Amino acid sequence: MDPDDYGTNEAQDSDFPAVERSRLQEMLSLLGLETYQAQKLSLQDSLQISSDSMRNWAPQAPKDLPWNFLRKLQALNAEARNTTMVLDAPPDARPAEKESQMEEEIIYWDAADDISADIYSFSELPTPDTPVNPLDLLCALLLSSDSFLQQEIVQKMSLCQFALPLVLPDSENHHHTFLLWALRGVMRTWWAQPPRGVGSLREDSAVLSRAPAFAFVRMEVSSNSKSQLLNAVLSPGHRPRDCFWHRDLNVGTNPREIADGLVEASWFLPSGREDLDIFPEPVAFLNLRGDIGSHWLQFKLLTEVSSAVFILTDNISKKEYKLLYSMKGSATRYYFILSPYRGKRNTNLRFLNRLIPVLKMDHSHVLVKVSSTDSAGFVRRVRSIVAHVARSPCRRLSLEEMAHAARKLGLRVDEDCEECQQAKDRMERITRKIKDLDAYRRDELRLQGDPWRKVAQVEKELCQAQWAGDPLDKGRAELRHRLLELRAQQNGHEPAGGVQEFITGISGPSLGEKQYFLRWMEWGLARVAQPRPRQPPETTLTLRPKHCGVVDFSELLRPEPLGVEHFLREMGQFYEAESCLVEAGKLPAGQRRFAHFPGLALELLLKGLPLELIDGSTLSTPLRWVTGLLKELHVRLERRSRLVVLSALGVPGTGKSTLLNTMFGLRFATGRGCGPRGAFMQLVTVAESFSQDLGCDHILVIDSGGLIGGALASAGERFELEASLATLLMGLSNVTVVSLAETRDIPPAILHAFLRLEKTGHMPNYQFVYQNVHDACAPGPRPRERRLLLDPPGDVSRAVAQMEKQGGGIRTLADLAFCDPEKQHVWHIPGLWHGVPPMAAVSLGYSEAIFELKRCLLENIRNGLSNQNKNIQQLIELVRRL
Repeated sequence: MDPDDYGTNEAQDSDFPAVERSRLQEMLSLLGLETYQAQKLSLQDSLQISSDSMRNWAPQAPKDLPWNFLRKLQALNAEARNTTMVLDAPPDARPAEKESQMEEEIIYWDAADDISADIYSFSELPTPDTPVNPLDLLCALLLSSDSFLQQEIVQKMSLCQFALPLVLPDSENHHHTFLLWALRGVMRTWWAQPPRGVGSLREDSAVLSRAPAFAFVRMEVSSNSKSQLLNAVLSPGHRPRDCFWHRDLNVGTNPREIADGLVEASWFLPSGREDLDIFPEPVAFLNLRGDIGSHWLQFKLLTEVSSAVFILTDNISKKEYKLLYSMKGSATRYYFILSPYRGKRNTNLRFLNRLIPVLKMDHSHVLVKVSSTDSAGFVRRVRSIVAHVARSPCRRLSLEEMAHAARKLGLRVDEDCEECQQAKDRMERITRKIKDLDAYRRDELRLQGDPWRKVAQVEKELCQAQWAGDPLDKGRAELRHRLLELRAQQNGHEPAGGVQEFITGISGPSLGEKQYFLRWMEWGLARVAQPRPRQPPETTLTLRPKHCGVVDFSELLRPEPLGVEHFLREMGQFYEAESCLVEAGKLPAGQRRFAHFPGLALELLLKGLPLELIDGSTLSTPLRWVTGLLKELHVRLERRSRLVVLSALGVPGTGKSTLLNTMFGLRFATGRGCGPRGAFMQLVTVAESFSQDLGCDHILVIDSGGLIGGALASAGERFELEASLATLLMGLSNVTVVSLAETRDIPPAILHAFLRLEKTGHMPNYQFVYQNVHDACAPGPRPRERRLLLDPPGDVSRAVAQMEKQGGGIRTLADLAFCDPEKQHVWHIPGLWHGVPPMAAVSLGYSEAIFELKRCLLENIRNGLSNQNKNIQQLIELVRRL
């Protein structure tokens, strides 16, 4: 029978947008987000430190919910979606009705009845006494955020193993958005099977990697929950996972007001363990919120990008039959999951018999699930269907390819804005010229490599001669002459084409285009990097802290992967060479060409990009460049220039960068061998309303990267280099976090720095952090392990004390003036992951422990337990002295 024989309700559907538009506005107003529709909420807005950063507070009103969600998400708290307000419901409050019940009442509205009645009376907007559905909160927040905050939200959700938004509904503006840019930063890592071994580790962007996709949708009303079924399919063994939010979770019964039409995505990623891997390859799962009749555009997209579509329903109505009939000729496989007890059994069978030949189905494509059905067996059956389709020739698309299909259907793609595309084009003009990394470094980054190493060596010798009070002025004069020769050689070059293109990219008038350009450069350079053999590490995600007791110093001398920092380093060398010649009177100040470079770099620092403080290639500090940056910062911040400096030191692989990123929402590279080696700094802003109480306006956070290894004190020059770097970073700091992997595993270079700084009277507030201790469940210090830390030292500590010519020879941390065993200096942080990566989420214990450490650090700053806070002028002088 031709589906046109059945009537439609298009006149009724046309009334929906106006009602929904009003509801979106009311939801934004309820959450306090209506002010962020013109000027979007930025990433920097969300990361400011306020009084709320020091307390584990519960929302008191709906306007608190977005900020509470953002703070928990920043801390990788797996409970971020469970936020409810602490309010007593009024006595006459009507209990919330389940979504399925309400929808059933609406769907079965008889056409003969008065359709002008308010069909939304079954689902009133939330009041201050009614919790907001987490999916409504997520949609409202994403609609109020700029592209970079959206990206941050999605990346944090990915680490918490939450399902990610793929299509964002926006009925207010009559268009929906495919979130390609927001998902571009998500990386997926998995183990290929079989066997697990060398070369079997795979890592790729979620946007670029292809995988079969399986869509789950609802038609009218379904007694079976899609999201619960998806979670069961994704959960190996008896390890339940709640990737997709569903109605049986906390506040999950609250009706959705603006989130219908949302499409979510989640992935199954193999771990290489046959007992845990449900599927042998990555598989994507897509979930449409709301029924397909009201969200036909999203359903149409899913049919064009999925390998198979599972339709859950109790009833097949005339309208839906017509819509499905229009899919005739589709290459997608369709499966129905029915619950006949609540449905109209004969009607369903009649429609199914007509659809089976149209959709190229057979009776095996119809699954029936009722209350008596064995749930575990039903989940196994769905998995077997997914595995069978994935093994057979089927559609495999990346998210980029899905975005092409979305464009053809008229959906907006967030990446298509002009600023983003111009930035992408500029990135491609740079990266397409990179064929060989070594050749590119030699031809384009001319001031680095040997020229910079020679300059760094001469500056080091000159500095040592000055501090030693060398009476031989002739020797120092020769060094200064040699330095000027090297700087003149550097200054004789012009920035190469790629560097000039980079400078143009960060000099543009549009701040948004600069930010887009930097993100594109990070990904573009990562893609052109030469692949290296990947040995099976202890963990499978670059974010995860690793145990690395001693690191071979030769690792520090291997070629670094090419990154944005190399282009900024080249700019820094042009500025350094020119400044050195101007100071020596060899170049008139009026002929300077690169004096504006620090200002360009500062813009990036203020927008969240880590800037290099210690060069990871030569392990030296470009002093003029760093002081130039700080001077620009002083001018820019004006009256708000009070700083606290917080640094993190420790053996590589102990989770320093992850810890800082989780505490403050920063972007330091994580994973040994996966990022730059130098020391990098980022700026965290303190809200003006809290700066007087905290005693500072900004916190300058320094991550030492892989600078401090585990070299023995007898190792000579390399140990002295590490000790000097540790002394520099600790000497600049008000607060130092020392990250360790095992008890008493204090790197000798750091102990050496403590002894040096004790002589000067400068001692930062310090916290020792032991990460990934298997039997540690709480963040607080344990007396037994604190005692071990303060016990008499081994050979390394004795050697360090002898190098510093300390009286008595043997020194322990307990002997040092700054060490008070009764104060809380030692923290034990539980392991990062809950479960087995790559499907593991961040553990709640890790998140809570990091929050307590952050609260303690801020409390110490507020109480003045750290050294006196600095202004930027004082920090500049301190950098010069150290």
